[in-house]
Amino acid sequence: MTTAGEIMHAGAQWIPATETLDRAAQLMARLNVGALPISDTSERLCGILTDRDIVVGCVAKGHDPAKVTAGDMAQGTPRWIDAGADVSEVLEEMQSHQIKRLPVIRDKKLVGMISEADLAKHLTEDQIAGWAEKVYARS
Repeated sequence: MTTAGEIMHAGAQWIPATETLDRAAQLMARLNVGALPISDTSERLCGILTDRDIVVGCVAKGHDPAKVTAGDMAQGTPRWIDAGADVSEVLEEMQSHQIKRLPVIRDKKLVGMISEADLAKHLTEDQIAGWAEKVYARS
């Protein structure tokens, strides 16, 4: 059985909900990632911030990324997966919610993220094709 913990990119880092988007963009650049899990004051997942959120949800609307916070951008119920979950559960979670990045949690702590690149490294072509078809399908 392949688990979420085995296919994830380890070392994911939170961005506090109170942090501004300009600082979030700087952290993304430093870490070379396109998304950051957003944490509340108790270090619980309250959302995911993507580079696209910053550009489309803030800059393109004329807002100042030095004044908008990560928490302002958090929408909906954040999705995550336990590190011990089977890869089939990972695929189901991502497909059913049409998400491309999934935080991995172990003992209530963030331990990694699963992205498209991680799936591409660890899944068969058929699994990737099935995943992409469901995640990118228009609802």
